[in-house]
Parts: sequence; C-alpha cells; structure tokens
Amino acid sequence: MEHVLISYCVPSIDRLQFQRLKSPGRLKFSYNSPSLVRVSCLSGLNKGASHRKIPKNLRYPRRPKLPPETGNRFIKKKVRGRNPFEVETDSKERVEESDDNVEEEEDGDGSLTWSPDEIDAISSLFQGRVPQKPGKLSRERPLPLPTPHKIRPLGLPATKKYGRSASPSTLSQRSSFSNQIYKNPDFLIGLAREIRGLPSAADASEVLDQWRRFLRKGSLSLTIRELGHMGLPERALQTFCWAQKHPQLFPDDRILASTVEILARYRELKLPFGLEKFMNSASRSVVEATARGLIRAGSFGHVRKLLLIAKDNNRTLDPSIHAKMILELGKNPDGYKLVRALLNELGEREDLKLKQQDCTAVMKVCTRLGNFEAAESLFNWFKESGQSPSVVMYTTLIHSRYYAKKFREAWAAVWEMEESNCLLDLPAYRVVIKLSVSLNDLSRSVRYFSKLKEAGFAPTYDIYRDMIKVYAFSGRWAMVKQMCKEVEMAGFKLDKEIGSLLSQMEEIRSVS
Repeated sequence: MEHVLISYCVPSIDRLQFQRLKSPGRLKFSYNSPSLVRVSCLSGLNKGASHRKIPKNLRYPRRPKLPPETGNRFIKKKVRGRNPFEVETDSKERVEESDDNVEEEEDGDGSLTWSPDEIDAISSLFQGRVPQKPGKLSRERPLPLPTPHKIRPLGLPATKKYGRSASPSTLSQRSSFSNQIYKNPDFLIGLAREIRGLPSAADASEVLDQWRRFLRKGSLSLTIRELGHMGLPERALQTFCWAQKHPQLFPDDRILASTVEILARYRELKLPFGLEKFMNSASRSVVEATARGLIRAGSFGHVRKLLLIAKDNNRTLDPSIHAKMILELGKNPDGYKLVRALLNELGEREDLKLKQQDCTAVMKVCTRLGNFEAAESLFNWFKESGQSPSVVMYTTLIHSRYYAKKFREAWAAVWEMEESNCLLDLPAYRVVIKLSVSLNDLSRSVRYFSKLKEAGFAPTYDIYRDMIKVYAFSGRWAMVKQMCKEVEMAGFKLDKEIGSLLSQMEEIRSVS
C-alpha cells in the first residue's frame, strides 16, 4: 500500500497531518491551511522522493472554443486563468512546466505572435492556393523553343480550288442547293433516267430546262456518258446541243469529249477528211476520247491514223490507248501484225505509264503471240516502278513461263506469289496444278488440289482431267476411279482422251 504524504506549511509544526488513501494515483487534500506549498508523491516507504512530470494531456488541455475575433486572429494569446492542476501558495511560487520539443517566444507585453511565413501558409489553406516563395508572384514562364513548323510567317489559309462537293457525306449544310447537286452522281444519273423516260417525239430540253439554274460546267458529262451506257446516242447529242446554247455550261472540253466518245462508239461520228486539222485544233482529252470510242467501235484503221498523226506532230497520247488497241487486236489473228508494231511503239516510249489492268492485258496478248520476252520485260518494269503485282499478273507470268517451257522460273514465280501473301483464285490454282502435272509431281498436285477445295472453289473439268492424268502416270488406279466418280457427280462427261487412257490402264491391269 502506497502512502501519500501531504505537507502543509503552517506557523507551527503541530498542524502537519497525514492521511491514508485507498488507491494510488488519487490525491485527497485536507485544506486546514489557506496556502498549499507542494505535493510530493511517495511510491513506497523505502523510496526517496522524486519529481514526476504531469502527462501531456493534463499539461496541455484542449483549448475551449472561442467566438471569432475581429482583430488579427493569428496572434496567440496567453490564456490567463487558474489551472485546476496547479497548486498555489502564499508566496505565489508556481510549478515550471517545460517541454523539450516545444519552445514558445513571449513578447514584451506577454502575447505570442506568428511569423509572417506562418501566417501566409495558414491563410493559403483557407484561400485554397499553394503558398509561394517570397518574391514576384506573377512569374512568366519562358517560351518554348521554336519548331520549324511554327516559325513560318502567319497568313490566311488558301482556299481549295477543287473541293470535293460531289460526295453527299462531305457536303456542308450551309452550302446552297446548287452546290450540293451540280456534281452529285445520283442527281446526274437520275437526270439521264428522266431523259430516257421521255416520249420519242419529245426533246431532252424539256427535262434540262427545269434544272438549268442548278447546273455548272462539267455537270452534264456524267449524264451524257450514262445516256451512252443506256444505248441512247441521240439523247446524248440532244443534251450536248442544249448545253451549247447556255454560256454557263459551254464551252467545256469535258462535255465535248463525252459526246464525241459516245458518238464514235456507236459509229455516228463523222470524221473530217483532214485529220491533221482536227488534231491541231482539238485538245488532248477530245482526241483520246475519239480514239477510245473508235476502238470500241472496231475502227482500228482510223485509230491507227490518229496515232501516226499524233506521232508526226510530236503529240503524246495516253499509253492506255495503245494498251486498249493491243487488247482488242489480240483477239483476232489478223491483227497480230499491227499488234507487234504497237508493242514496238509502246516499248520506245520513255514516259510509259500503265495501269495494272492494262499491263496485265498486254502481257496476255504477248503470251498469246509467243513474245515471252515482252511479257517478262513488262512484268519487270511494273515491279521496278514501285508497284506490287496482283494475283492476276502473277498468274499471267506463270502461264507465260509455262508455255515458254521455263518450269523452274515458273515455280519461282509461284513461290514469290505465295511469299507476297496473295490469295490464289481459281485460275491461279488451275495454272499451278497444270505446272505440277507437266512435271509429273504427284505430291504438289495433290497438295494444291486439296488447297483448292479448302478455299471453297469447285474444280473445273480441265483440273479433274489433269488430276486423272497425274494419278494414272503414277499408277494410282484407286484414285483414278475416285476422280472419275467426282467428275460424274459434278455433272461432267469424260472426253475421248481420258476414256482411251482408262481403257489402256484396264488392259495393263488385266495382263498383269
């Protein structure tokens, strides 16, 4: 049991009193003297007296809530009042409480103040901004380094000369109705259908007068070409004659070229006797349209004259004219001589520019003529021009090398086609299977035949015939019978060559 000694400083020592407490940690005072000197806690009879610090929660009690002051609220004022845990004496000696971690500075008048930095930091919390270092608060950031595309002189953007206003999706809602329809293909094709629906005695002007104010130069060229596709060259000529009467639509080479091509295609164009004057006065687009129309009509003599006159006058026409003429002449053996001359003229041109479709067509004609070197040179030129060949061009090249008996080079083209990730079509599978059968390569023939079926293509009769041949040469009689059943199920009939081959195989099996 711990005892607590409570001593009072009184005039006489007889007034010293002792009291026993029931539990430690509690103090009970008997105030027989008005002044309290000290409190000493003894933890035991054998221990000496020791000074014990008051806990921090008792040393620094919570500050009571005070109403807001109108003055400077960041000045800490010393709370004046009696501490209930402080014992006073008559000599007004007080207990000195110190904390090693907290230091307080007192002013001359007894009040504690905040430093300016602390006041700025606390006020920024209420204002919602991050405190800045003392100095110039409105600092200007340095400009970034100039880049080449940003140091150009300022200027207004240039207007587009050729705006794509024909597409309905790109038309602006603010543009006028005329700007929305004068190049709209749906409107122009619908105009041709309205002209087609007119009675035979009516003129095309009945429809065109209704839309005259909405048309511009070049608008009716598509309408005239559509009338030509419908087989109405008379209506196309009526449309051209109507456009000639309106200065806002004519003169225009696009309308003239479309009309000349349609009339030449249907052999209703009257060519002048002096083609030299026509070549000198006509523009290049009109001459090329005339040549295309004459090629479609089969008038190769007039086209040849136009090409020779253009060559003599140092006028260059588009190489597609030569390509289209070679393709049409290559269908008839009587035109092979003229095709060779055109091929030589085409090879002499330095500014050769051909589309992939025209280049493939010329390669096919060269293969048909047996001019395999020309086909090879065209293919090499096309690759050197930076374009990638299609599966049709590869098939044409393999076919040319197959007929030239260059089987190794043909297989090299097949591997190059597969490495370029070209999807093989039915003609490509047919020429590859034909190439493997010519080499009597059963494994490659079976592999490409299975790939053809996996791709979803239906084999043609010549493919079935090649597979029957390669199985027969390899002695695979069971597979030959299976191919014959597939041919019958596909609806084909075996020809005499395959029939004789099957009879020979049966005789060999009966003898053996």
